[in-house]
This record gives sequence, C-alpha cells and structure tokens, in this order.
Amino acid sequence: MKSKRDVLVDTALRLFYTQGFNATGIDKILAESGVAKMTMYKHFKSKDELILAALTRRDEQFREWLTSEMQKASANPREQLLAMFDALEEWFHGRAFKGMGFSRCAFINASSEFAKLDHPAHQVAAEHKVCVLEHIADLCDKAGAAEPRKLAEQLALLKEGAIVTAQVRGMPESAQIAKTMATTLLDAALPA
Repeated sequence: MKSKRDVLVDTALRLFYTQGFNATGIDKILAESGVAKMTMYKHFKSKDELILAALTRRDEQFREWLTSEMQKASANPREQLLAMFDALEEWFHGRAFKGMGFSRCAFINASSEFAKLDHPAHQVAAEHKVCVLEHIADLCDKAGAAEPRKLAEQLALLKEGAIVTAQVRGMPESAQIAKTMATTLLDAALPA
C-alpha cells in the first residue's frame, strides 16, 4: 500500500503533466489524491517542495526505465546507444511506463515553466538531463569512442530533438529519424 506521501507525489506528477506545474493548484491535488491538507503540509512545506518531489520521482522512473530498456536490447554499448531511440519510440507511442501515459517530457515542461536557471525546479530538470548525458557518455567510452563526451553530447542532442519533435509536432517517428542519424555518428566515431 502506498504511503500518503507517495499518493501525493504520484497525483501531483500526473496533474502537473496534464495541466502544467503553475496551473495545478494544491486544492486540485488534494481533492484527487484524497489526502488531507494537514497531511500534505506534514510532508511538504509548500507546493514548490511537492513539485521538486514530483520531478525527482519522474527522474527516477525515467532513468530506470530508459537504462533498463537499453540494457535489455544488448550487452554491447553501441547497440545500447541505438536502443535508446527504440525506447523513445515506444514512449512516444504511449506504450512505455506501464500505463502511466506520460508521452511528454516533464523536464522540458518544467524548464519552460520555471525558466530562470537558478529556480530549483529548473535545476532539477537540468540535473536530470545531465544524468542521462553521463550515462550516454559512459556507454560511448565503453564503445571505444576517441571523444566519448563529444559523442555523448551529439547523441543527447539527437535524443532531445526527437523528444521535442514528438511532443510539439506529434511526430513519434522522430525517434527513428534520430536513430538513423545516431547510426551515422556512431559509425564515424567508433572503431570498426
């Protein structure tokens, strides 16, 4: 059974996805979660703290899912890097995250709604992107790239471009377009 804190975070995350961070009020979160206001304030001093908890939850969910999908595809680092785009395609088609239905990026949304670079929500969003980048860089290094960080930045840019294109233009095939481009980059950057 979920704790009241987990119910709050999960409800807030779902509502932030569907309605936006700023547009979602505490009363709506409380009504949908069935949690009392006093209980919420026992766990979170403010809506901002709840936003950070929701983003942290999403970071954990997304990175666990993405790395798992990449590892399931192959033990080979190069193939794992390409599998990232197949996983994104599954996400864009709504078949990922076991029914959670989040086909948009919470971190892109958060960085847009909280545009100041020093805002805590913006910083959590940026940190998420850096953590994913570090995983990509580690795989680039394991694959034998001469400049693993440079290659990782290029692949991360393709990943982000695919996410934004799918989100803004409703184009799930952007993941496979990015995969084709990633294949070219990997062919050029990795030993034969």
